[in-house]
Amino acid sequence: MVVLASSIINKSGKALVSRQFVDMTRIRIEGLLAAFPKLVGSGKQHTYVETENVRYVYQPMESLYLILVTNKQSNILEDLETLRLLSKLIPEYCTSLEEESVCKNGFKLIFAFDEVICQGHKEAVSASQVKEYMEMDSQEERMHRMMMQTKINETKDLMKKKANEIDKSKLDKTRPDRSGIISVPISFDNGYDLPSTGRSNGTFVADESKSKGRPTTAAAGSSKKGMQLGKGQKTSRIIESLKAEGEDIVEDVQAAAVVGLTASVPTDPIAVLVEEKITVQCKRDGGLESFDIQGTLSLVVQNRDDAFIRVQVENGANDGVQFKPHPNIDKDLFARESILGLKDSRRPFPTGTPTGILKWRMTSKDESLIPLNINCWPSISGGETYVSIEYEASQRFELQNVKITIPLPALRDPPTVNQVDGEWRYDSRRSVLEWSVVLIDNSNRNGAMEFVVPAADASVFFPIDVKFTATKTFCDLKVVSVLQVDGGNSVRFAGSTQLLADSYQVV
Repeated sequence: MVVLASSIINKSGKALVSRQFVDMTRIRIEGLLAAFPKLVGSGKQHTYVETENVRYVYQPMESLYLILVTNKQSNILEDLETLRLLSKLIPEYCTSLEEESVCKNGFKLIFAFDEVICQGHKEAVSASQVKEYMEMDSQEERMHRMMMQTKINETKDLMKKKANEIDKSKLDKTRPDRSGIISVPISFDNGYDLPSTGRSNGTFVADESKSKGRPTTAAAGSSKKGMQLGKGQKTSRIIESLKAEGEDIVEDVQAAAVVGLTASVPTDPIAVLVEEKITVQCKRDGGLESFDIQGTLSLVVQNRDDAFIRVQVENGANDGVQFKPHPNIDKDLFARESILGLKDSRRPFPTGTPTGILKWRMTSKDESLIPLNINCWPSISGGETYVSIEYEASQRFELQNVKITIPLPALRDPPTVNQVDGEWRYDSRRSVLEWSVVLIDNSNRNGAMEFVVPAADASVFFPIDVKFTATKTFCDLKVVSVLQVDGGNSVRFAGSTQLLADSYQVV
């Protein structure tokens, strides 16, 4: 065994994060780490110190120390390389090298340590590979959701088309029958609804909507009389009586016509997902602490026959954006022609699973880039705290499913909400107030909420957490086409672009 433990401590020797790779009691590791500051003399330039039993290989990181505790027989050159790799990973998961940030992201750091060190020995990995391993856990799930949403949208379009065709066909065939009664086909506006009734006689509840530009349909009659349209004799007698009263009634649709609407929808052979995650930390009194954008372009190929492809992208003015193609992607081709293709054109892309082929990152201190500004003003008056909170959205994005979560003091009753633009919900279990806005666009770039709780310190209402999505990204990158390697023919593909608020807080 070489590396006994990897730890992050403060200047006084307090352990913030520690990962042991051997069986070791808590008292033992805390004792080793507490003894370290006494062994390090001021002004010394060494990167290691030794005791009778162990060696400390360390690196100062502002007010903290990153330490590898090893046995004295370890290869110090290899330990220094391991230390450098860990020091590169820590800023990736901590917004600042402070105790609070390290403790908050402790589990992420431990998982990263485990990717670098296995059973006390360094793994043959780089910092970029560790970050990729840490991010791959949910990529396939996101691609699956994207593909399922595409199928749902295509199915809805097909349903509307089939319903309109049936509607038109029935209208064309409308004519008096031998009994002199006009048979009017049932009409679907923009689709159909077949709720489960728990019966197997083929009946269904008529839709309550009215057909545009047409007299009231059977839905209206059904609403008035509280009945269901079916094929029984009793239903027929009711329909005949309604006709006699002057009601306009349409006949039932055959089950076969409805079943025909559930035909399977072909899926696209290629799916391309452009996704960005935004991490923002704003100060409660104004100002921006951190702003980080991490983007990924992923590819899913269904069949191997369609895997010999290249992706043509359009790269706009992306100042400050650092692109990083996958190691197997031809970087020169991407730089010259903005085409993402494999270095070996004879090789196909992997099939069935999401493959990240391009990543990018952007950091900034420019407050104008913030998509959603949150201002919170707590004030105490007469034994109560009045909290006014407002948002101001950037003109650049249309934000969807916005949820602003405000921490609250322990309450016996829900807070009194005097005014809110949107919806609100009190979660008593977590003691938070959730403010939700379905869509923020040009009609509501500004919004506010005011609520009252018993007197509490202003710090109780922070940090405020924000979640949202958008269909536009910071990086001006568009997928223009997917082309075959041989012949350059265009291939049909499904595309999706999404911006996600990964960690967005006002502290």
